[in-house]
Amino acid sequence: MADKIIAPARALQGAAEVPGDKSISHRYAILAALAEGRSEIQHFSTADDCHRTLGCLRHLGAAVEADGDRVRITGAGLDGLRRSRGALDAGNSGTTMRLLAGVLSGQPFDSTLTGDDSLRRRPMRRVIEPLTRMGARIRARDAEFAPLEIRGGGLHSIDYTLPVPSAQVKSAILLAGLYAEGATSLIEPFRTRDHTELALAEFGARIERMDRSIRIHGRAAKPPRLEPRQLVVPGDISSAVFFLAAAALLPDSNLLVLNVGLNPTRTAVLDVLATMGAPISLVSVHGVNGELAGDIAVRHAQLGGAVISGQLVAQVIDELPMLAALGPFTEQGVEIRDAQELRLKESDRVAALAENLRRMGAQVEERPDGLKVAGRSAGKLHGAEIDPRGDHRMAMAFAIAALAAEGESVIHDANCAGVSYPDFFTTLEGLLER
Repeated sequence: MADKIIAPARALQGAAEVPGDKSISHRYAILAALAEGRSEIQHFSTADDCHRTLGCLRHLGAAVEADGDRVRITGAGLDGLRRSRGALDAGNSGTTMRLLAGVLSGQPFDSTLTGDDSLRRRPMRRVIEPLTRMGARIRARDAEFAPLEIRGGGLHSIDYTLPVPSAQVKSAILLAGLYAEGATSLIEPFRTRDHTELALAEFGARIERMDRSIRIHGRAAKPPRLEPRQLVVPGDISSAVFFLAAAALLPDSNLLVLNVGLNPTRTAVLDVLATMGAPISLVSVHGVNGELAGDIAVRHAQLGGAVISGQLVAQVIDELPMLAALGPFTEQGVEIRDAQELRLKESDRVAALAENLRRMGAQVEERPDGLKVAGRSAGKLHGAEIDPRGDHRMAMAFAIAALAAEGESVIHDANCAGVSYPDFFTTLEGLLER
């Protein structure tokens, strides 16, 4: 796999538009395949993860046409999917696997979901347990890991309290709830990203929300029917954060990131960056298909530090690698607590962050539930060879850190960034001033 050499830079200047939001793209594609008629999705994510979802939907009989970032899907209704001839390969995408597990639990045929080596090591018990309670029969390796063999059909509604906050598990239950008799209710420990709820409402599902409580109406006297839609996906804020961080770091930066998703359940990272001292402002905000989007302006500033813990961890879980990698450039450093979930991602992100930050000369205390990264008084970072462990967010986070280090760095296996952002390095290079 290709390595990438990153040299120090002076600034990020100009404007950038990031790919469509991964989370929203997954959900729009799945619901379009369950709708009755043809939907069109513009600015669909270019991430490999989302195209894994499209591939699985094709194997399940949905008519999918992809032309760049424009996707057209013709669905045949909730009962229109057909058994795949082989296992459905989710690649590295946990979202694909968990959300489709919910859909497939409602089908009157058997299915198998698998993925790459990394995904087959990620825990699935948290989604298997509620789906089994709804009536699905799911076999997994060691009752925990993919491949998942799903025998669906005949689901019933449940009232369920999520033991751990997880938008993916919540989404799997809601999607299965479309096929269950009666209304399925769930309660979150605290609010997680709500793209599934917004998308279900946009497609015409009967869904009710009140604070942390959600109810989805399934099969009753009148079975649910999803309507096709014309949709536009906002830019992915989890991709935008790398450029926002770089502009805050590099001395002469002034950057505008266009058309970024500003869903309130996703914007906590902007609050964290602002609290650290990054001068971030929203230039415009507008609604699109129930979501919010807008342009974000940022320029260089001296950064303070941050302690990220408790409920905030779940709200910035995808952005934690970048926030941690900012630590050595801040006044007080960055401390992350209550983030055991980081060890269960595409890599053990706690260990990967600690190892690679130390390679660059940072002082890092690794803990079971997070890490503490010393600030700039511990010394300036130097270039190093970075091992992202096949994790897209590691590759991108350390590319940004390398821009502000002394000397060149090498990001090994840099192509892994394509899992979420295939054009990341091209876009970054186009914004840099050296």
